Amino acid sequence: MLKNYDVKKQVTVDSTVLLQGIVKAIFKDNIHVQIGGKVISLPITEVNIAK
Repeated sequence: MLKNYDVKKQVTVDSTVLLQGIVKAIFKDNIHVQIGGKVISLPITEVNIAK
């Protein structure tokens, strides 16, 4: 018989994710990007623009 143990493990991840999308609109303080059928709004302060 198996016993259920309440073991809490905390996992932390510090990594960068690259998402490519279509820029739909650029405003003064945010940018709207379409990724996979969803349009998300990102603050311009959090966007790293690769040249």
